[in-house]
Amino acid sequence: MPEVTPNHDQPKGLKSTLNLPQTTFPMKANLPQNEPVRLAAWQQADLYGQIRAARKGEAKYVLHDGPPYANGAIHLGHALNKCIKDFVVKTKTMAGFDSPYVPGWDCHGLPIEIKVDEQLGRKKLDMPAISVRRACREYAQKYVDLQKSQFERLGIFGRWNDPYLTMSFAYEASILETFYEFFEKEFVYKGLKPVYWCIHDKTALAEAEVEYEQHTSPSVYVRYKLTSAPNPGQGLGAPSIAPLYHAMGGSATDVYAIIWTTTPWTLPASQAIAFNPGMEYVALATPNATYIVAQALLSEVIVRCNLMSAANPSEPASQADIVAVFTGEHLEHATFHHPFLDREILGVLAPYVTAEQGTGAVHTSPAHGVDDFYTGKRYELPEIQYVDNAGKQRHTADKYSNHTTQVYDDLTVFKSNPVIIELLREHGALLSAASIEHSYPHCWRCHNPVIVRATEQWFIGMETPMVAPDGTTESFRQRALDEIKKVVWDPAWGEERISNMIATRPDWCISRQRIWGVPIAVFLCDKCGTPLNDAAINKSIVELFKKESADAWYIHEPAALLPAGTTCSCGHTEFRKEMDILDVWFESGASWHAVLEAEPELSFPADLYTEGGDQHRGWFHSSLLNSVATRGIAPYRMVATSGWTLDEQGRPFSKSLGNGVDPVDIAKRLGGEVIRLWVASVDFREDVAASENLMQRVSDNYRKLRNTLRFLLGNLHDFTPATDAVTDFHKLEPLDQYILARMAELDAKIRTAYEHFEFHRAYHALNEFVNTDLSALYLDVLKDRLYTFAPNHAARRSAQTALWRIAEALTRLIAPILSFTADETWALLPKVEGRESSVHLALFPDMKDIIPGSVKQLEEDWQRLLAVREKVMIKLEEMRREKVIGKSLEASVSIGADSTSLPLLERYEGSLCELFNVSQVFLEAIGDREKLYYATNQDLVDSHVFTPGSPTITDTVRLKTAAAGGPKCERCWRYVPDVGNEANYPTVCLRCAEALAAIHFPPYTAEGEKGAAE
Repeated sequence: MPEVTPNHDQPKGLKSTLNLPQTTFPMKANLPQNEPVRLAAWQQADLYGQIRAARKGEAKYVLHDGPPYANGAIHLGHALNKCIKDFVVKTKTMAGFDSPYVPGWDCHGLPIEIKVDEQLGRKKLDMPAISVRRACREYAQKYVDLQKSQFERLGIFGRWNDPYLTMSFAYEASILETFYEFFEKEFVYKGLKPVYWCIHDKTALAEAEVEYEQHTSPSVYVRYKLTSAPNPGQGLGAPSIAPLYHAMGGSATDVYAIIWTTTPWTLPASQAIAFNPGMEYVALATPNATYIVAQALLSEVIVRCNLMSAANPSEPASQADIVAVFTGEHLEHATFHHPFLDREILGVLAPYVTAEQGTGAVHTSPAHGVDDFYTGKRYELPEIQYVDNAGKQRHTADKYSNHTTQVYDDLTVFKSNPVIIELLREHGALLSAASIEHSYPHCWRCHNPVIVRATEQWFIGMETPMVAPDGTTESFRQRALDEIKKVVWDPAWGEERISNMIATRPDWCISRQRIWGVPIAVFLCDKCGTPLNDAAINKSIVELFKKESADAWYIHEPAALLPAGTTCSCGHTEFRKEMDILDVWFESGASWHAVLEAEPELSFPADLYTEGGDQHRGWFHSSLLNSVATRGIAPYRMVATSGWTLDEQGRPFSKSLGNGVDPVDIAKRLGGEVIRLWVASVDFREDVAASENLMQRVSDNYRKLRNTLRFLLGNLHDFTPATDAVTDFHKLEPLDQYILARMAELDAKIRTAYEHFEFHRAYHALNEFVNTDLSALYLDVLKDRLYTFAPNHAARRSAQTALWRIAEALTRLIAPILSFTADETWALLPKVEGRESSVHLALFPDMKDIIPGSVKQLEEDWQRLLAVREKVMIKLEEMRREKVIGKSLEASVSIGADSTSLPLLERYEGSLCELFNVSQVFLEAIGDREKLYYATNQDLVDSHVFTPGSPTITDTVRLKTAAAGGPKCERCWRYVPDVGNEANYPTVCLRCAEALAAIHFPPYTAEGEKGAAE
């Protein structure tokens, strides 16, 4: 001990000599106030641009952004989606990849046009289309700007100053270019087909634009009178139904087929009754008529229609009233009379008729059903369409109504239902009328029920032939199915889901009858209607769109756009423009071409598409079809899907329930980091719960992590890595070696979780490490060494080295999730020459530089030591409850160990007091006799026998705890016998005396220190 000149002045208290934490990293984050400040700093420094420059030339990883719709503020689903993407991009960037992120927006389509309609009101009727389109463009841009600011507020990195917009000139040209590739390869045709039709928005809908909701419909049973000739030689249908007439004694003047429908509004267009050729039908005799019904459905029809027995009119009909049994094939070409119009109805055969419900006889309106339409084509039924674009029954005065306007004329289809039902009743054709609640297709935008309506539309043929890689020919549908198998789907069920959709979907209806979108820029012959398909002309229109946008189609006349002398194959030289627009799913589905192929910093195909599970029928679907048809491959290597956001009771968010969680509000009150941490805490592949309560819980977890970071930073205030770090791992204190080994395990867990996009696993691993390894163990027992050892003591520098390594690694590992907090922490870490200015420019930690070689033995040793610690903690807690001790430093521990355990304990003897946080630890060797002695003397020892941690170790130890002997050190509060051995510092132990001398603390007398303390 060096000599120190005594100081006779009043000394400072010993507390002032402790190395207490110091940091400007505040305990209270004030995220709502501080995050915008950091955002502004990132923007001013062009941090995203710096990241791109730092990763230039590295291997690419491209996540292609699915465009959200530019309509309204963001909701929690948006936040979930964008945070997942941000986690992916940042984890890939910090893993060393060049991973750019170009956000985009879907700017065209019906919702925007409807909103603009509401704003313009009646004046829209007097406005040219180009003016309406400009108003739509302004509306979309307004919400692009709003959503962009809200996404940036959440700490999402990306090329926000130059996103892709489906309404940009270049993108609109790319959409058209993609369409022309389909068109020129003969995938596209125009024809009359039944499609989903929204009568509210007056446009066709694709299957992806239809959602099923509960709807109440009428349920009616209607009879059609058989009119086929009774004699075999008369009429087309006579030979086939001869067995029926014969069974009824040759007289069948009152025979009816019964149909069941939930769409009475389609009956005016009814032209046939479909029967299943192999199904058994019966002729059921009732007092006033004979009815044809499927035998399997007879019982239900008797009840529904209240059919009475011919033999016993006061009783319900039964099997005994069957007068004939025959298969449906006998009814082909039979004729019936329409229930209220003067129209002959044809009996036709169709395998889609089943015995699941109804009567086994299906009324057929080719204009209002897909199956009906193709049946009509097969039997050459006339095309009859009464329903107009607005869903109103029109032009009902025709030859079938004796040119008399019908009572349902000018009514919308749903309003015409009760009128038609009453008409059926007046004509004696109604057997039963009720209501039924069932799942029914609704428009995904306006949420009104839709209808099926045959209209002339543009389609992409799913059976278009394509040349396979092996030179054989396969259909477009099959090629798409083949490409699906080459994609990684996460979750795996996504493959089956999209495969089933592709396998069963009809031809793709790509035309819409609206204004705000990219027009199907095709010229049609004014004489014969044939589309003009000239590659050079098509290319010229694409170039025009690049210069003037798709608005050009609404400005220029055909003559100004076509080369002089352009002639149709029919010889005609005048053309008109097609004014339908493309399906918005076609537009977004062309983003791989408009963005990935067009942007030099991106690449095709994308490494990842990730959106909600509903996109198997949406963006994933349309992107696949567009890419396979024009490039022969899928546009993505991997597809990950997320679930829905629900409340804690599993209910969807709704205004009426008031259970919504607004991410913008949460960011304002709790901080964007809380939203980000919530996203990380859930498995996004499943439906995820969110609520104010859950957000508060996440906020609490954030505070715990923040306090841990604060402790790390606070205890590094006097640590300079270049001069103070212990660079040789083996020279670190054993406990420090162990915690760094645990840090390396955490790094491996988190890196693996990030690689598999299992951010929830990273979140839970981080929480476990912070709460269990750090807070409950390492940081708790380390305080004595950090606070009381001399600042430059080797053991303290060892601890600080471990803290520094942990702080560095944790900061990097949490950066993709807690982007604001990690960057704040990074700025306060001990300075290292050449280190990046922001953590977001850095790479993940390389633990091989910290943990050389294998540490398996070290970890096994500490697992055994921690098992001993666990039992010591139990004994100390018992002593506290019994008032034997207050703090654990007031205790001593004696450990009796046999030859298999003693070497381990002796090897780490210098760490045991710290590990147990006691003043004294005594080790004793015990043999068999001593084991018996310890096990039978209850006054001396705890008799509990236990096996420490490793499953391969079977040695046992015995514990004895007691109050620590000796005086108490007034500085470190340990009870050790060497207190007072240094005269200059009479109230402290030798270890603290060395620390005081090292900081040149003046000598004092025992009385003087007592006075200072008081």
